Amino acid sequence: MKPPVDVSQFASADAAHAADGASYAERNIRYWRRNLTIAVFGSFTTLVSLSLLLPFLPLYVQQLGVASEAAVIQWSGVAFSATFLGTAVTAPLWGHLADRFGRKPMLIRAAVGMAIVMSLIGVAHNVYQLVGLRLIAGLVGGYASASTVMVGTQAPRERAGWALGVLSTGALAGSLVGPLVGGLLPPLLGIRGTFFAGGAMIAVTALLTIFGVREDFDASRDGKRHAPSVTPTDDHSPHAGSIAAILATAMMVLLANMSIEPIITVYIGQLGVDSAHLTRVAGVVMASSALGSMLTAARLGALADRVGSWRVIVGCLVATALVMVPQAFVTAWWQLAALRVLMGMTLAGLLPAIGKLARHSVGERNTGKMLGYLQSAQFSGQVIGPVVGGQIAVAFGLPSVFFMTAVLLLACSLLANGARTRTAEGARRLA
Repeated sequence: MKPPVDVSQFASADAAHAADGASYAERNIRYWRRNLTIAVFGSFTTLVSLSLLLPFLPLYVQQLGVASEAAVIQWSGVAFSATFLGTAVTAPLWGHLADRFGRKPMLIRAAVGMAIVMSLIGVAHNVYQLVGLRLIAGLVGGYASASTVMVGTQAPRERAGWALGVLSTGALAGSLVGPLVGGLLPPLLGIRGTFFAGGAMIAVTALLTIFGVREDFDASRDGKRHAPSVTPTDDHSPHAGSIAAILATAMMVLLANMSIEPIITVYIGQLGVDSAHLTRVAGVVMASSALGSMLTAARLGALADRVGSWRVIVGCLVATALVMVPQAFVTAWWQLAALRVLMGMTLAGLLPAIGKLARHSVGERNTGKMLGYLQSAQFSGQVIGPVVGGQIAVAFGLPSVFFMTAVLLLACSLLANGARTRTAEGARRLA
């Protein structure tokens, strides 16, 4: 008589076979909430460290030997923008490497690199070293960018918009809190000591990332380069024009937010604010858009999950353009601050919706590279925005900045709506 067959061995074999065939997102579904929590904390701390120098950057430039007021302003602007320029240049590279070697190594690289460079900024001897180190921080850093790649590829398809919205909230909160921390620490620790504190803060993030983030990455499968170019989804957009619309919209988000930054203090001064309070009031107005974005980023990301990303993108672009125009007619600083809060609330829906589209516009093994290009486009907007805004203000006057930015937003909404139409037509053909 034959012995009874052990059915469990076949069940185990089937389970192993299923696991072998599972995609990267399916294998990491059990980790995405844990990793999202760490990514939000890490994005918050790194953005705090990068933005805390805003209140005292001109003073540090003076300490490094720059004498004239014009030169101090010039070098401060260059030093601040250098980090975003560096991130814009290398984000696609890090995204590509994330596809090849995993998302967690890129997070560790960013955190460790930024912790080291931030500490080195505290021992700079001249303004050239300051600018160079800020540039290196952007080249080797980008924790928030790496987090976007990880969260965007691990979160379930139906929760991706919400998850990216929560991640965006953490980064925005860091940008909001950073200048406040930068105003408090120098009297206690000194300017150089404040950079060391920022480096230590990022070091904590590095340790948390090393020991807390979990990832199931198989280089033999997940890192292969011969992958399907697209993945069909509700927001499927294989057309090259749709990809261009995604990247152009990503750039417009930060371009619109930053276009007024170089002249906002001058604009507020024209509204009758006393010079003794001008800097403080300008800081409040600058922070207003980040505050508004924090209030709605996760909600609008969830809305994109329900109604589709393109609808949210088009609606937010039009709403932001409409809120932009009244800013040219304000008569008091608090009116400008209130409108900037509303603008932040409408802008907030763009980043998570765009991130979700970018994730699903290419195959899984190319998602990191695509999200890297997305981050590059965003930071390009952060670099270009102040330049464009400053040039328009000089040529046509301060109110014209708001009008021109509104026109650009409306043009971008037409581009996005065209991409949405092509996506719908493509879906009908496939059906």
